[in-house]
Amino acid sequence: MENWTKCILLRRLVFVLVWAASLGATADQRPLIEPDVKPVVLDESMIDLENFEVGTFAGVINIEDFESAAIYGARLAFHLSENFMLESHMGISEAGQSSIETLGGANVLSSDDRDYFYYNFGVGLKLPGESYFGSNYAFNNNLYLSLAIGATDFAGESRLTGTVGVGYQLLLTDYMSVHVSAKEHFYEIDVVGAEKRSLNSELSAGLSFFF
Repeated sequence: MENWTKCILLRRLVFVLVWAASLGATADQRPLIEPDVKPVVLDESMIDLENFEVGTFAGVINIEDFESAAIYGARLAFHLSENFMLESHMGISEAGQSSIETLGGANVLSSDDRDYFYYNFGVGLKLPGESYFGSNYAFNNNLYLSLAIGATDFAGESRLTGTVGVGYQLLLTDYMSVHVSAKEHFYEIDVVGAEKRSLNSELSAGLSFFF
């Protein structure tokens, strides 16, 4: 009888010890080494939301049958997303002499009719990437394709004009970028003979700002 009583008391003592140990483990679940992690406060003003881009450009345009000439202009773009944008261009130049004028001495166009002016509206497809300069500098960039339609005022008439182009944009800061682009402008013209499709190649570079 005495041995039975001792067994019961021993079982109760083991139960109490196990129960106390479980309470201690539940009360303190912290890791032995607490990481020193501080929450980062996000400053929303650091996130740039500028979608409009305005800039200027300069370059050379080959006006078919009228030699190459300097061209200057302006560009306005609205970035719809990371990959798509709407853009508009305006360019001003002055045509040189045609081959007929150079060889024959006859004036095909008056001085006023040599003024070359175009404007267009179109869409662009951007392919974003990064450019690296050395081991310490990296800049965002865009390789983009563009398609536009507009008009060209030349030789006393306004002509419906289509434009296709490819460009490279390097973002120097979050508000300024440089562009290098090549475009092909095409329209119908009959100034130096039968009506034909004139192809005018343009190569230009420019600077633009986001706002």
